[in-house]
Parts: sequence; structure tokens; C-alpha cells
Amino acid sequence: MQDTNHSGILGFAEALQLLGGETVAIIGPQDSVTAHVVSQVADELKVPLLSFSAADPTLSSLQFPFFVRTTQNDLYQMAAIAEIVNYYDWREVIAIYGDDDYGRNGIAALGDKLAEKRCKISFKAPLSPQATQTEITDLLVKLALAESRILIVHTFASWGPVVFRVAQHLGMMGPGYVWIATNWLSTSLDTNSPLPPDEMTDFQGVLTLRMHTPDSKLKRKFVSRWRNLTRGNASDAPIGLSTHGLYAYDTVRLLAHAIDSFFKQGGNISFSKNPKVDLQGGDLHLDAMKIFDGGNLLLQNIFQADVTGISGPIKFISKDLINPAYEIINVVGTGYRRIGYWSNYSGLSVEPPEILYRSPPNRSSSNQFLYSVIWPGEKTEKPRGWVFPNNGRHLEIGVPNRVSFREFVSVKGTDVISGFCVDVFTAALNLLPYAVPYKLIPFGDGHNNPSVTELVRLITAGVYDAAVGDIAIITNRTRMVDFTQPYIESGLVVVAPVRKLNSNAWAFLRPFPPRMWGVTAIFFLAVGAVVWILEHRENDDFRGPPRRQVVTVFWFSFSTMFFAHRENTVSTLGRVVLLIWLFVVLIITSSYTASLTSILTVQQLSSPIKGIGSLRSSKDPIGYQQGSFARNYLVDDLGIDESRLVPFNSPDEYAKALKDGPNKGGVAAVVDDHAYAELFLSTRCEFSIVGQQFTKNGWGFAFPRDSPLAIDMSTAILKLSENGDLQRIHDKWLLRSACSSQGAKLEVDRLQLKSFWGLYLLCGLACLIALFIYFLQIVRQFSRHCPDKDIESTGRSSRSSHIQTFLSFVDDKEEDVKIRSKRRNIERTYKNDDESSSSHSNKRHIDWSRNSSLESEN
Repeated sequence: MQDTNHSGILGFAEALQLLGGETVAIIGPQDSVTAHVVSQVADELKVPLLSFSAADPTLSSLQFPFFVRTTQNDLYQMAAIAEIVNYYDWREVIAIYGDDDYGRNGIAALGDKLAEKRCKISFKAPLSPQATQTEITDLLVKLALAESRILIVHTFASWGPVVFRVAQHLGMMGPGYVWIATNWLSTSLDTNSPLPPDEMTDFQGVLTLRMHTPDSKLKRKFVSRWRNLTRGNASDAPIGLSTHGLYAYDTVRLLAHAIDSFFKQGGNISFSKNPKVDLQGGDLHLDAMKIFDGGNLLLQNIFQADVTGISGPIKFISKDLINPAYEIINVVGTGYRRIGYWSNYSGLSVEPPEILYRSPPNRSSSNQFLYSVIWPGEKTEKPRGWVFPNNGRHLEIGVPNRVSFREFVSVKGTDVISGFCVDVFTAALNLLPYAVPYKLIPFGDGHNNPSVTELVRLITAGVYDAAVGDIAIITNRTRMVDFTQPYIESGLVVVAPVRKLNSNAWAFLRPFPPRMWGVTAIFFLAVGAVVWILEHRENDDFRGPPRRQVVTVFWFSFSTMFFAHRENTVSTLGRVVLLIWLFVVLIITSSYTASLTSILTVQQLSSPIKGIGSLRSSKDPIGYQQGSFARNYLVDDLGIDESRLVPFNSPDEYAKALKDGPNKGGVAAVVDDHAYAELFLSTRCEFSIVGQQFTKNGWGFAFPRDSPLAIDMSTAILKLSENGDLQRIHDKWLLRSACSSQGAKLEVDRLQLKSFWGLYLLCGLACLIALFIYFLQIVRQFSRHCPDKDIESTGRSSRSSHIQTFLSFVDDKEEDVKIRSKRRNIERTYKNDDESSSSHSNKRHIDWSRNSSLESEN
């Protein structure tokens, strides 16, 4: 047994001393720093090095093939801490650690696991492995001024308690703070339990992790034996049993199983000289260190072991023990309480991992759960996790120094900044539960509207801590900063000159465009013709001289517009067609009436520009506000030539350019944000928004990425909206007297043919189907009432004769056709009867002649 006292050089020297005596395996060392050094020697001499407490994640690398970790890898402990941080919706933590291999590598693993959860270490606070209380005090004083209140302590039990004792003295163990200690604290509590009350006071509300070992009969029996062994300890200090003790016991049993298997496989203990060592003599006796010939076989048997120990199943996967799991402990009062578990299988839960192993893994957020925690200061509410830094520095907030639309942001001198956006910002700050010292700094030269995108970029460069103003939330800006909840909805619109449309003698034609009028007239005539065809053979109203029939078709067609047709329909097909057509007429006339009413009763405004589509297809110049994102959108997204774009700095420049128009050096329209457009149009009724808003965004306040202040400000903005303060601020700055022509509106689009094509299609199909059925009926009736032999009897058998006869049949009244058919049938019957009587008489004459001849022969 050797004690290195956590010294790397002593560990190295004692390892050399140990390996000089034909050693086949080493159990230890306990700390990772010594393990890094000793592993180099163990690898050289092929001697397995089994450690039950060296948890540094980098020891599992390929650099140390003969290092065997018989405890849990700290990589999983850091994964558990990252999931706890994410579970409570914290985003930034401070890491306090010893600046050695164990501390640095553990915190590096924590940073990687936090990044997977979109969290981060905002400040790394290293301490010397032999840190004094003064060094710890200086560090914690510095951390007390930081923003984050989530502190992770990853160190040794030697000076870890000093951190909490100093924190208690500095008031850092009160409400608002969150302390998470790695398993060094749980090891200390288990080994030295119960701690004196004054020491326990320093850990109140702290969360710590303990490696989970399943409850079993073997474990309970071992713990009982341990208590019996330590009961007679002469010293006053208690000797508790930590998880490291369980893993140490299992390490010895594991090695015993591996050596047993080694001998069963024919292995033997033999050593050979190390050719790399050519040093002789000296006190270190390096020439005595020999290579263990069976080292690879013994190492293979260790990693292939599959046994059950008092700490649970002992089996390796990729050099780590299977089923890594931790208990999450909350230190309260004179003891602690378990609030849940973490396992690599299913994450956070209140059920022991061995129960969850029976079900499929479920890492969904709804399945992650922990019991309530008593935080520092005996608070049960979850701490926010951060505060505004108390380092005396004010937030430097950039504000665009606008030239136009100063109702949103107005800069007067260097100290007086007001406007709608500034009032919303200050109102939201007043709702925060903490003070935020800040200073508004104008951005821009005051002669031209500054680029808001450049202002946002300066936040990422560290020039400003935030930006407040009319900042639209667009894609390229969200890649640089985080925005709050939008406090005003907006988007790009087209503003163009409009003129009033006065009513005239032909105003009644406006509802329908010429194509609509033409198609409607054609359908009126077509339906009239179809009904005439369907009714002609049965209905006397649709018969008569040709001139009268033409007049009837026209009259019937257009009288259906007013549902005033006098002619009755008697055929089933005619009634179906008429019913569908009357439905179409009802829809068309109702739409026409509504549109005409709107045209005649509401003042209409007209503009040659119909929206962004017509503006884009034209070649006219387009205005935009200087510094607005509209320019980039028009050029990059819509492909409009940059030479067509004209920047403006004020609403007066807008108005003049729009009045002049493209022919006099002005512009055809202005593309700007909807909020600016509404303010511009509130007193200028000769212009209007044309077309639809073609982008959808809002305005928000910009903060650096992952800033918790952005989240709290978003919540405050929502409260402003709910309690009505946001609307009151809006009315204070942006409510203006409306135009006198308040009843005016832009000319609505005419009722286009595409809005009614479904009705026309339905009516057209009904007409075609009715004509088809009618044609089939006529052909069938013609074949029945006018057989081919009747046509042949007339001596006319050519194709033209057939067509002429068919058309004559179609033109005949159906009743006359039936009468002629009946008469023809009667005549045919009489004729057949006469032929039958004549045939019977001839037969009797032949029979009589035959009888007379027979009699004369006789």
C-alpha cells in the first residue's frame, strides 16, 4: 500500500518503485492527476492500472490503453449537470474548478455537454490545486459581481468546503443563487456523516451528485459488515462508506476474477527486459523494470469481465462501465434528501434507473421530472439564475438618430431621447423585478437616417450592449442578435398616389370587365337556344314561323335575367337546364348589385399601381426610406434593379416625389414599413397603400445572443400588451387626425370571370348533357317511327334524303309524329289482314281443284 498524498511526482516515484518488483497489476491511484503520470509507466510495461476513483474523461482515450477505470466516467456526471441546468431553463453557468488535469478536463466536458443543450459556461474560475482561503475569497468577490447565479463547483474535498464557507461569509448562499457540487461533496457527506451543524450550514440548498449503485442483498450485507468493522474505531472521527468504497471493493474482486481467468487460459507470470530502457545503476533502478509478458491477456480478461458486484453489474463498453447513473441530492438541514436520478438511459426521473431499464428509453422533455428543491435561502421557488451585473457599469444602448418619423425615436441633444419606441422600452423595464442601469446613446450623424442593420452588428462587436428603436426583426439580423417579443406588428407596403373616381353615365358597367359582360351575354343566348331545342317539339310557345322563333329565343334568353320569362317549360330536360341557369343568374345579379352599390355609395380611389407585382414589372423609379431594410429586400429578394431605387430622408421628400411622379423626376411609388406608412398617410389623403402587405415582421429590441435580459423584456412587453399600456403609448405618439375623406377606399378589383367560371362550367355541362340525352331520344324515336323501308318506299334512299327526313322529323311536333305513327300502324295492320285473307282464299281454291281431279280419275 502506497500513499501519494495527491502528488504527481510522488505517484510517479512510487510507481517506479512498485513496478521494479515484477508487478502484474496496480489498483489506483485515487486521483486523476497521478493517474495521468502513472499510466505512462503502466503502458510502457504492459501492466494494467485499475482506478476506482480517477474520473477524468481524458483517461479513457487511446493514449492510455492499460488504464482501466472501475468507476463512472466524469463525462456522464457532466452530462447529468447539463441536463439539470437545461431542466430548470437556465442558460449560463459559472464553473469553479481546480486548475489541474482533473479540473480542466472535467469542465471541458461540462462545456461540451452544455453546448448540446444550447447552454454555456459564461465564466471559468480556476483555482490553484492548493488554493488558500484568501485566493478563494478574491475569486468569489469577483464572481459576486457577475451576471450568472448558477455556480458549478468541481474540485477536491480538500478545499471544496472552503469555497462554501467563504461564500456563506460573503452572502452568496442566499436567495437567487444556485450551487451545484460534483460528487466530491456527496463523497464527503457519506464518509464523514454526520458533519457538525456549523459545517452543514455552509451547504444548505446545495445540489450535489452521487454515483448510483442499485440496492441489492449483496450491498446491504456488505454495508452491515462495514458498520460492524468500523464500530470499534478508537478515533472520534466516523468512518462512513461512500460509493468510492464500494467501487474499490469491486475493483479487487474484478481483478481477482480476471487473474483467475488468466490462469485458466494458460497464462503464466513472466517478464522480459524493456529494450527502451538503457539506464543502469542509480537509486531509481530503472533497469529493474521489466515488461509483463501476459499484460495484454490480463487486460483482455479485465475488459471482458461480466460479474455482479456490490455496486451493481460490472461490465465494460468502450472502456467505461455500463449503465452510468447518478443520484441528485439536495442538502437540507442536518442531512440531505434525494430529489431524483439521472441515467444515460432515460435522463432525469424520480424512478430508480433499474426500473426504467425494463422499458424503452424515453428522453422526451415531458418525461423528465425531479422532486421540488429547497434552494439557498430556504426558498422553494426556482431561482431565475441570473441578475443584472452589479459592477457599476451601465448598459450602453444604441438608439438610431432618426431624421424622419421622429415620433418613433427623437434625439434632442445627447441626453434627451424620447419617442414611441423609447417609451415602450422604459415601460417594460419598469415591470422587471430588478433594476437595470442603462444609458441611451444616439447612433447616426443626425443628417441621414442611420443603417439599423449596422447598429445591430455593433452589438455583436461589443460596441453596444443592446439596441432600442424602430428595429424590424428580419432574417439577417436574427443571425446576429436575439430579439424580444415584437411590440408592434409591421411589414413592407407600397404607397402610391391615388385619384378619386367620380360616377358617370356608364358607372353601371364598372362591376364587370368587358370579358365578363361578353361571356355572360353568350351564355344568355346559349341557354336560350338550348331551351328552345329541348322545348321545340313539345311546347307550342317555342313553335311558329322562323321569325317568331328567333324573337322567342332572344326574349326568353334575356328575360331570365329578371326572372320574367313568360314561356313555360314542359320537358324535363328543359326544366333542369333552366333551373341551373336561374341559379347562376341569381348569383351573378346578386354580385353585380352588391358591387354596383359599393361603387355608387363609397367614394372610390384609383391608382395605376396595383401592388408590388405591378410595381416590380414596371420600369418606373421606386422610393424607399434611407437606412431601411427595404432597399436590400427589393434588390436581393425581388430582383429590382438598384438604379430604380431612390432614397428619401423625410416624409416631405416622400410627398414631393410622389406628386411629381416618374415623368417629372419623382417616383411611381414608395416602399416602406407599414408603421411609417400609416403615420405618413394620416394627414396626406392624396396617397394610399395599394395592394397587400408583402412581408410580415415586427419591431423588437435587440440584445446579444443568449442574453437573459431579452427573455425578461419579452415577458414585460407581453404584460404591457395585456394591461393596455402598450396601446396607450401607441395612441400618445402615433394617433393622428384621419383624412377628411374617411369613407374613401381604394378601388376594389372588378368582378372577374375567374370568380364565376365554376358556375359557368356547371351550366355549360348541364346544357351539353341535356342536349346529348335529347339527341339520343330523338334518334331512338326516329328509328322507331320512321323505318328505313318507309324512306325507301318514297324512292329517296340517299344520305341527304336521310338527313332531310331526320331534320323534318325533328322539326315536327311530337304529337303529330305520334298521330302519323299510329295511323301508319293501323294501315299496316289492315294491309296485313287483306293479304292474309287473299292467301286463305287461294289455298281453298287449290284444295278444291285437287279434289275435283281425283274424283274425275276415279
